[in-house]
Amino acid sequence: MVSTPDVAENLRAAQQLVAQASSEGAELLVLPEYFCGMGWRDTDKLAWAEPLGTGPVQQALGQMAATHGVWLVAGTVPIRGADAQKVRNTSLLFDPQGRQVAHYDKIHLFRFATGSERYDETAVIEPGATPVVATITDRSGQTWKLGLSVCYDLRFPELYRQHAALGADILLVPAAFTHTTGQAHWEVLLRARAIENQCWLLAAAQGGKHPNGRQTWGQSMVVDPWGQIVVQQEQAGPGISYAVLELSFLQQVRQRLPALEHRCL
Repeated sequence: MVSTPDVAENLRAAQQLVAQASSEGAELLVLPEYFCGMGWRDTDKLAWAEPLGTGPVQQALGQMAATHGVWLVAGTVPIRGADAQKVRNTSLLFDPQGRQVAHYDKIHLFRFATGSERYDETAVIEPGATPVVATITDRSGQTWKLGLSVCYDLRFPELYRQHAALGADILLVPAAFTHTTGQAHWEVLLRARAIENQCWLLAAAQGGKHPNGRQTWGQSMVVDPWGQIVVQQEQAGPGISYAVLELSFLQQVRQRLPALEHRCL
């Protein structure tokens, strides 16, 4: 997606993408970080914030999941925190009945500055503290465990190691990487996290030039447990990348190279 400061417009764009993906048979859909709003200023998130479990954005997401019968990961939604002047940057998981069944508050908050760019998420976001692994069931009846994370978390491998220890099969990385940091580090970090933890990895990204002037890197991709890129959204602008995940391949990788069993620290 290339989200704008207009929440209603972004929800319509997400709805169209969800409808298209579900019509092609997708079962697990992942939207990018900040999918519902990339504001003119950081404080715009405060106006969009909702209590966990209720609000127009969360209601719309539940309806999308239920209408199309899919598991839906809502990249992030601004959720009210303990501090009235801050929000949580929260990833939400909805089941095919439209119920919100898991949420993860982004733990690591991005700060980056160059001569022309400056970002500091701590100005309006309060961090989470708890890793989350959620269980889903596909249409064949196979269960999968999802390790939830968001964007800047990608630089902290200890979080994903906890996901692996908790049995994760799939790592989720909704993101809004800047063009500068994405060009340098996005692919190598994604492939490293998949290789280290021998998991499938789904990375849904913002990708393009936003009305507020920010340029995001995009390059949404799926990486397999061997670290190979299965599919990648190479062009800027809205789009969908599809992949078929095979649990048997994950098991094969872990059997042939039992690195998770060899950990000493």
